[in-house]
Amino acid sequence: MNTSALKDSSRTSTRELTKISLVAALYVAVTVVLSVISFGAVQLRLSEMFNYLVLYNKRYIVAVTLGVVLANFMSPMWIVDVPVGGIATFLVLILCRVVTKRMANIKLKMIVTALIFTFSMFTVAGQLSILYGLPFWATWFTVGVGELLSMTVGGVTIYLLNKKIDLTK
Repeated sequence: MNTSALKDSSRTSTRELTKISLVAALYVAVTVVLSVISFGAVQLRLSEMFNYLVLYNKRYIVAVTLGVVLANFMSPMWIVDVPVGGIATFLVLILCRVVTKRMANIKLKMIVTALIFTFSMFTVAGQLSILYGLPFWATWFTVGVGELLSMTVGGVTIYLLNKKIDLTK
């Protein structure tokens, strides 16, 4: 039996789990610290910047989804927000990874990802419309604008961070 390979595999698994846990925890921390602007019909969830990590490594699909699920327990409408937000995030992260996979330009990948996430805010607008009777189209617009702003600020942040730290590893 090759114990060296087993040790390397264990170390890799521990390293991967640590990175996933760290990103999930950061997502939750940023959302909770800024909770006053992270939930509702007008929101600026700056933790959405972590969505871009999926462009660098597929492990972040699990990390960000877990972060969203845990953060959404703080939502006033958590009973719906946890499952719907978690599933929607998971699916949109996979979609972004698939759509941008063959793109070489990271800036283009980030723009496409921001637009996909902005469009996907119909799920949040739908929840707010059903649970609180808010007008769907106006709510989709306000949540979408907030998402686009969050993704823009986050995109610049993650882009610059990747210049200092290789996010693919």
